[in-house]
Amino acid sequence: MRVLLVEDERALAGYVKKGLEENGWAVDAVEDGRSALDWVGTVDYDVMILDLMLPQIGGLEVCRRLRQRGLTTPVLMLTARDALKDRVSGLDAGADDYLPKPFEFEELLARLRALTRRRNGVTKTGVLTVADLSLDPAAHRVRRAGLEIDLPYKEFSILELLLSQPGRVFSRSQIADHVWDMETLHQSNVVDVHIRNLRRLIGDGRGQTLIETVRGVGYRVQAPGGRS
Repeated sequence: MRVLLVEDERALAGYVKKGLEENGWAVDAVEDGRSALDWVGTVDYDVMILDLMLPQIGGLEVCRRLRQRGLTTPVLMLTARDALKDRVSGLDAGADDYLPKPFEFEELLARLRALTRRRNGVTKTGVLTVADLSLDPAAHRVRRAGLEIDLPYKEFSILELLLSQPGRVFSRSQIADHVWDMETLHQSNVVDVHIRNLRRLIGDGRGQTLIETVRGVGYRVQAPGGRS
């Protein structure tokens, strides 16, 4: 596994780099956001460790630019700021998980393994289809009625989960766990916000409605005519 470590605290960067290399990871380390964007454009990383507070370009902006480029490399964000609003901001920018400082190395390693397992699992799945909506996880492509739809990273991940088991109701907590791995998000409305955006982007409301709200439970995708 190859990881890009973006951390300007040299002592912490050295500690993390040494630990990862001792566990068989190949590590490239940079100290600022601009260098991170340069490196990630030339190397195919399995995962990125990204500090929130960076020189030149901050971690949030780095993450946004990565997702705007269409890169789906999992991002674990590190920060000394542990408020819920800071976590939500990082995750909305495109991060996949969030680890507050200080942390134990074993937890960092476990989170990285979880992120890479999820990414490797996605590339092995086939095209998911319900009615006129299809999602190709490997190509990161969504189509509806033959037209390609450009979805942000989080909306794509939510739709992938819902399409994986049509008709099954996923709770907000299950969706948050799949997309963010953050228990604290269960207390916010971030899932609802992304569901609303997803519905708008795939055209629910203009044609057949595929994403249903199950009041008091969560959400599901179900083809018209398949509803109970």
